Amino acid sequence: MNGVVLTLNAGSSSLKFAVFDSETASMTARISGKITGIGGEPFFAARDANGRALDKGLLETLDPSLDHEQLIALLLPWLEEHHGDRPLLAVGHRVVHGGQRFNEPTRISDEVLAALEAFVPLAPLHQPHNLAAIRAVSTWQPDLPQIACFDTSFHAGQRQLAKLFALPRALSNEGIIRYGFHGLSYEYIANILPDHLGELATGRVIVAHLGNGSSMCAIKNQQSVATSTGFTALDGLMMGRRCGNLDPGVVLYLMQVKGMTADAVTDLLYRQSGLLGVSGISNNMHVLQQSDDPHAREAVQLYCYRAASVLAGLIPAIGGLDALVFTAGIGENSTVVRAAICAQLEWLGIAIDPVANDMNAVKISAAGSAVEVLVLPTNEEVVVASACRKLVA
Repeated sequence: MNGVVLTLNAGSSSLKFAVFDSETASMTARISGKITGIGGEPFFAARDANGRALDKGLLETLDPSLDHEQLIALLLPWLEEHHGDRPLLAVGHRVVHGGQRFNEPTRISDEVLAALEAFVPLAPLHQPHNLAAIRAVSTWQPDLPQIACFDTSFHAGQRQLAKLFALPRALSNEGIIRYGFHGLSYEYIANILPDHLGELATGRVIVAHLGNGSSMCAIKNQQSVATSTGFTALDGLMMGRRCGNLDPGVVLYLMQVKGMTADAVTDLLYRQSGLLGVSGISNNMHVLQQSDDPHAREAVQLYCYRAASVLAGLIPAIGGLDALVFTAGIGENSTVVRAAICAQLEWLGIAIDPVANDMNAVKISAAGSAVEVLVLPTNEEVVVASACRKLVA
């Protein structure tokens, strides 16, 4: 049946959505948009396939007290009015954590939803909002098929050594292993690598997904080999509000000596650290780059230093480096961050063209660079829509 599929990507303070045709593989959404500022001052914006802004209707002014589930309840009827007379066939959701059980796009049932609830402690900033979106759709149209697409799935095929912590094996057997995240973003980038790298697309590539949530993935043959995130999305790179790599002894010290509760430590590491914690100003990279405050400069420098260090640590997993890809909000837009990271990796033969970098060109590596350096916009919604099309068909 000809119709449309809807994708929902519910973040900690935002909701992205897109409507795609169900019968074509087009990567252009009929409608796309987002609600930002959830929990503060929510703002709604949407556009059609030609980039024209769509009328907001009842979503023009949003009550700051509305949560994700309530906002989605307002959004769904608006979408129904705007995707024309084509029936909505399915809704696809980005779900951050699928654990060991869910490694492929999965039709959501009550039993699946209950299983996903168990992973909330492993992704407290995202999983609750992902599940809230599912519940909102179920309330609106109980019989509408819903598909969960997992950020952890892309990394499921990694070898055992890449997944293990050096913990007692009984804990590993219980599922305390490295899962990895941002998999939908990495899957999209891996799929389009041949368009930009040709035969080199199957080579040794590291993708840097740099945004408010940041991670890196070492890819070979367009498959995940190793990644910077682990059991939770807290590990790895320094992020907007998250600390990234941290000596676990710090957590013990905070609890045993400083008397902090588990909830207080969770709030500190997930919400008060990263760029915000180091700068004391903002978790927004653009704001920090514009600031003259020395703490802001140090936060940016630390972010880049840690990123270069993590990148270098991923190279052994793929035996070298043929290409580096920057993506996501910071990776796609911050010329300063890209230049600083690459400058610390010149020993790898990486050289970027400053003019191309300043222009946010697709290829920013210099002519003599031993490593191709690209800037590619990611599109998680396309991956989710493709999964919906297959399951609906």
